[in-house]
Amino acid sequence: MKLLLDTHLLLWAASGTLPPKAKELIMNEENILLFSSASIWEIVIKNGLGRQDFQIDAYMLHNGLLNNGYIEIAIDSYHSLSTGKLPLIHKDPFDRILVAQAQAEKATLLTCDKILTDYPCSVIYIKPFKA
Repeated sequence: MKLLLDTHLLLWAASGTLPPKAKELIMNEENILLFSSASIWEIVIKNGLGRQDFQIDAYMLHNGLLNNGYIEIAIDSYHSLSTGKLPLIHKDPFDRILVAQAQAEKATLLTCDKILTDYPCSVIYIKPFKA
């Protein structure tokens, strides 16, 4: 199965704090792990804004993902145009592009955002740890 990890799942994977269900899916060698350039962009922006939950070196994360066998999906025009065809379930542009990319790449979106399960694509919801 192709799994596109949302930004929070990437951060949790990098910090070694994955919920058990996510860890099981990510450690399964039969799964192909994908990440979006949109997630790297989101991390850079939110880190620059001082968000505590995004305090990570984006360069190191990017290199670490590639070195661990993740495949990067760049944002192309088709992905961008596809966001305009999505129902307005979620207004966050980063989440909308991830949904469009999951659809285009025939991947399952692995997310901790329950709202995304309402989109017409394959989504696995990962319940976050309690803070």
